[in-house]
Amino acid sequence: MKPSRGKTPKKTPRKPQNKDPVEVYCRLRPISEDLDICVTVVNSNTIQLKPPENSIAVKNGNYKETQHTFKFVFPELISQKALFDHVALPLVDDLIHGKNALLFMYGITSSGKTHTMQGTPGDGGILPRCLDVLFNSLGDLQARKYVFKPDRANGFDVQTEADAMMDRQKKELLAPPPTPKSTPKTPRRRPPQNDIATMVRVPDTNRIGSVDEDNNYSVFVSYIEIYNNYIYDLLEDTQSDGINQKPLQSKTLREDSNHNMYVANCTEIETKNTEEAYGIFMKGQRRRKVAHTQLNTESSRSHSVFNIRLVQAPLDPVGEEVLQDKDQVCVAQLSLVDLAGSERTGRTQNSGDRLREAGNINASLMTLRTCIEVLRENQMNNFNKIVPYRDSKVTHIFKNYFDGEGKVRMVVCVNPQSADYDETTHVMRFAEVTQEVQVARPTAVKFDIGLTPGRRRANLIYKKMLEDGAELEDLPMETPVIINLGPAFPCLEINDPNEDTTLQNLIAFLAERERRRHTLQEELTRKQGAFRAHLMEMEREMETLKQQNDELNMKLSSKDKNVQRFEKRIKTLEQENGMLQRTHTAYEYSKRELETELIEEKTKIKKQKHEQERLRQALKGVAGSEKMKWEKECEKRVRATQMEMQTKIWVKDEKLRQLKQIVCARQEREDKARKAKADLNRTRSPPPKMTQPPVKLRHRRSRSTSNAWIDHKPATTLDTETVLQPAGLKKKHTVAVPTVKDLKGTENYMLTHQEEDSKGELETKLYKAEVLQTRGGGRAVQFTDIERLKTERPASTSPKDRKRAAEEELDSGEWTDIETRCAVGYEGRPGNADPAAVHIVPSKKMKK
Repeated sequence: MKPSRGKTPKKTPRKPQNKDPVEVYCRLRPISEDLDICVTVVNSNTIQLKPPENSIAVKNGNYKETQHTFKFVFPELISQKALFDHVALPLVDDLIHGKNALLFMYGITSSGKTHTMQGTPGDGGILPRCLDVLFNSLGDLQARKYVFKPDRANGFDVQTEADAMMDRQKKELLAPPPTPKSTPKTPRRRPPQNDIATMVRVPDTNRIGSVDEDNNYSVFVSYIEIYNNYIYDLLEDTQSDGINQKPLQSKTLREDSNHNMYVANCTEIETKNTEEAYGIFMKGQRRRKVAHTQLNTESSRSHSVFNIRLVQAPLDPVGEEVLQDKDQVCVAQLSLVDLAGSERTGRTQNSGDRLREAGNINASLMTLRTCIEVLRENQMNNFNKIVPYRDSKVTHIFKNYFDGEGKVRMVVCVNPQSADYDETTHVMRFAEVTQEVQVARPTAVKFDIGLTPGRRRANLIYKKMLEDGAELEDLPMETPVIINLGPAFPCLEINDPNEDTTLQNLIAFLAERERRRHTLQEELTRKQGAFRAHLMEMEREMETLKQQNDELNMKLSSKDKNVQRFEKRIKTLEQENGMLQRTHTAYEYSKRELETELIEEKTKIKKQKHEQERLRQALKGVAGSEKMKWEKECEKRVRATQMEMQTKIWVKDEKLRQLKQIVCARQEREDKARKAKADLNRTRSPPPKMTQPPVKLRHRRSRSTSNAWIDHKPATTLDTETVLQPAGLKKKHTVAVPTVKDLKGTENYMLTHQEEDSKGELETKLYKAEVLQTRGGGRAVQFTDIERLKTERPASTSPKDRKRAAEEELDSGEWTDIETRCAVGYEGRPGNADPAAVHIVPSKKMKK
């Protein structure tokens, strides 16, 4: 950041060629003796890290100890003052001499960053000690308030003492009146005994000696925080509705005429002593975002930036007031940054807002590391890569520092306990990279305006002599002559009575003196006349004003009664307003209670709904399990019933088989008897002619009495239009591949199948079934019986053929008209199963 000097001053260039590395310091936090440590101090510049057994590095097989070097290493028992004198005191010196400076506190969470920055009242940190040294050094060299006035564009205007006095009076008049003691206040919780605000602060007595006494100085402070990558002004005056304080509004970053980044509309307060500045800091500190985590009781959830801006300008030639030239105003800035610590969710166990805050903190710190690495790469390899400052508000606001407009220092705070080893290694790598970045060395500002040094001291001596009653003739300075009649008299000495030269010179001198006196007299007369005329004019104006004053007094006296009446009415209205305000406050309190109750009721309702939903899901699961249980039970019962029916069918088949054997044995005996008788008759007489017609094959019809049939004749290797085709079916519809549409128009189903057996004879099977409607709107085919039609050789008239046929019939034990019944079952899903898809379970063949 360039030191702002109003318009760009025509002076020595502000960008020196010399560069210095970023100075990084390390401070170890004291811990309990019973804890294991992983960090040891080797010397004043080096520390050593040893990986513990439970670290991720050891789990990955990395047992190597590492050493890291810093500008200086502060051990655990170092005092705050020693650290301040080594790190921050030179930055305060640079600030007084017009140089910018930036100081970072960096480290993981719970490593002591906030303690290093703020400290305690008994042992202050870097921030309060910087304020102490700054105000100790400035002393009486500070300008009065409002001499330097912010112009709302990151610059300052210069006012005269008269204008500054008017602003001070306006500020006093516009200040809110003190609250009367009779006004009731909300009782506050008594602060704890160890609260920092109630403790006595011990100031730092250091001071900078090389301060230019011919300049006037003013100190302005501001306090911002970067929370979730948004900038908030912690000193902003927010309005209140009497109960709740309105939240802070986010601010934007802008660039001024000197290309310096600044926070637009940020509150800057002019302070004159350390107590006032430290009180402003504590006010902003109470607004800062902090929260309790597993690793820290008050963990910073935002990056805080406390800016100290020192404005200085030279005095006028008299040494009384500030020189009224905005180009000669120099503004230097010291930024003290307390970065939030990086966190691991696995250790902090954060969730909700804390988890989102930790993510934004880690993202901003990662952007800072990326910018540092790109800067180092550009400087080491002479690259020109774009540094991603704009990816985060933390890097964007301090862009000018890294571009070479101020000194940058960093204090790395380290917690040496073993549990923080893995996070500490990342911090060490970042510190090593940062030390390799080169930043341009700033130069001190010198005001070369051609005025004599020591103006302030001379003016103080002059005022002191006047206060002591010294005469003007005794003052060690020449008083200018306002009016004179010319040079001094010439030499009047006459040594010779005949010398006329001296007299002639005297006569000429006196004539010239008289002429000058006459001219001065005329000028005096003219000025007296002008003064008299001006005085008369002022008297006339005074008379006019007196008349107007008399008229106004008369009008005022006539309106006194109205004024008194209005005053009484105002008092009455004020009383009513007070009552309304109290009523409003009571209503607001009731409203807040009702809102709280409403929120609780909504929470209960939400919880009840969640419980109902959980019970519904549980009941749904129970119903599903019960349904599956009953389905399995039904399937088990169906299988048991099927087995029982099959057993009954097998018993009936067995009985029929036994009955058939009995009938066949009886028929065999009758046939043998008939054969014997026939043989006997054949030997006696020729066989008689057949008088009865041959017996026709009769086939059993389906049990169905419906006349609507569908005849399914699939394409086979044999011609389906051959023999043994039933021709008595009415309303028959013949198809090759049945569809759902075909099944909807029929009530009976018949599948015709012909094949050739091993003997070369044709056999026709008629699968008959009933078409049933399912619950899903489809059609199911349930087979009822099967008819088997078989060709046979025609009966021969010769005794030899009849004998052979009888023997074959007896040997086979079967009829020519054979009927085989099948037990048919349909398996499928109603509504979405194919109605023509059936499963046929054939039963045992029955012999007739």
